[in-house]
Amino acid sequence: MVGAGLAGQRAALEAVRAGLDVGMLSKLHPLRSHSAAAQGGINASLGPKDSVHDHVFDTVKGSDYLADQDAVEILCKEAGPTVIEMEHFGTIFNRAADGSLDRRAFGGASYNRTIFSADRTGLALLQGLFEEISREKRLKVYEEWTAIDLVVRQGRIQGVVAMDRKSGTIEGFAARAVVIATGPFGRMYPNTTNSHASTGDGTALAYRVGAYLKDIEMVQFHPTCLPGSWILITEGARGEGGILRNAKGERFMARYAPNKLELASRDVVSRAIATEVNEGRGFPDGTCHLELMHMGREKIMTKLQEIVEFARNFAGIDPVVEAIPVYPGQHYMMGGISTNPRAETNISGLYAAGEAACVSVHGANRLGANSLLETLVFGKIAGANAAASAAKATASDLVQADVDRSVQNLHVMWDRKEGESPATLRQELQQSMKDDVGIYRTPQQLEKARIKIAELKQRYTKVHVQDKSTTYNVNLTDAIELGNLLDLAEAIVAGAIHRTESRGAHVRLDFPKRDDASWMKHILVQYTPTGPALSYLPVTVTSYQPMERHY
Repeated sequence: MVGAGLAGQRAALEAVRAGLDVGMLSKLHPLRSHSAAAQGGINASLGPKDSVHDHVFDTVKGSDYLADQDAVEILCKEAGPTVIEMEHFGTIFNRAADGSLDRRAFGGASYNRTIFSADRTGLALLQGLFEEISREKRLKVYEEWTAIDLVVRQGRIQGVVAMDRKSGTIEGFAARAVVIATGPFGRMYPNTTNSHASTGDGTALAYRVGAYLKDIEMVQFHPTCLPGSWILITEGARGEGGILRNAKGERFMARYAPNKLELASRDVVSRAIATEVNEGRGFPDGTCHLELMHMGREKIMTKLQEIVEFARNFAGIDPVVEAIPVYPGQHYMMGGISTNPRAETNISGLYAAGEAACVSVHGANRLGANSLLETLVFGKIAGANAAASAAKATASDLVQADVDRSVQNLHVMWDRKEGESPATLRQELQQSMKDDVGIYRTPQQLEKARIKIAELKQRYTKVHVQDKSTTYNVNLTDAIELGNLLDLAEAIVAGAIHRTESRGAHVRLDFPKRDDASWMKHILVQYTPTGPALSYLPVTVTSYQPMERHY
């Protein structure tokens, strides 16, 4: 397993329980994985009037009909058993007055189906799962290792080359199957809720050895973030009754989603806030306001404690008595390594799960609280199928020459006497993505970003690692991560230029309408030395034909 968040841990648990010896590589302690940042909850249709059918429909509708409906059916069918399993693993969820699992409203949902642990649900799930995997003797965790390369020969995965950040030692890990679960890559944006470790390492490594990327142009912006720090203000705040207002005091969501208001899908709410600001109805600091005050101190302090702390510590705002200034920030990648519902990629023995992957249960727009669910459902599937593949596979033929090749590539940067700074290049990449690959996109902006990223990739060939130490060389790991971000940013822009319609999170101002006749298909992106190569995959439709979305 490469990655130790919820998807990686759940995959590791399933594989080790199938009787295999499992290694789990992580550049962080597992409890510091980005899964811990998820706040609002996990979806499951456990309510008295709710159903799997309704959960499936809401998810497909939320995806703007780009999600593969067979995969969505698996996600929603397994939701209830997954939540119950996690409770058995020790996750403590909020309870209603009658003792049942408490459920809050979330955007785009027909019923209150979001089960939660205050506003720290990701951390609660991660702690419960980590305690469970810690009991497994055949699982070894390689903490603070950076994956550098995947080794593929004759179309089959052979293992991983990685660097021990503590010593600088580079070693090969022979494997008959590999699961990529390294999470998102939002750090190509400066205005992101993603952790500093979210640099898409596993996704980029898989891409460079021939794995397809899917839906990569679909980048989600969360409507309510704290500008400056870009800390997430959970959708649960609106689910508990929070209201958005502009500088005129208007509850403006009535203009954009008269039925669901603040609980429309995330793409709708994000565009609404951006439009209010762009058209001059925002506050002088370029924000709209999220009001919680009317909910009362007890409810706020009981269900949104972390949001209170964030607002006080990072914005100097007490949300019990003051409105919170908010603006959309990059939050989630719907796209990633293309997999089928078995978590298989187009490379034999290589699997992927979680935000690093794209089975396409989110399509063009993810519904809140479906992401934690995806990590666990498809993490388990990935672990089971990787274990079955490994049990049948011949021994890996990863050899020392594979490790030597990776070492040599690193030393090109390490030994260079002068050149480009990784920090400078990353800042320029982030500015380009923020300015030109945002909520609204034009052909001129996308072409500008394409040219800029091509320039940065050329300058990256001259990148210079100034720090020559071998112990916790952050300068070196920054340079490695920059290469991953550049390749993935190039793929995002290529897909965004090619998709000549507006769908979900992808809004082209020159093509403002959804075009089902031409674009009910996924864009696949494959790495080539001369740039991204694009092809298509049909969207799987089982029960729900595309229709116009209304909230």
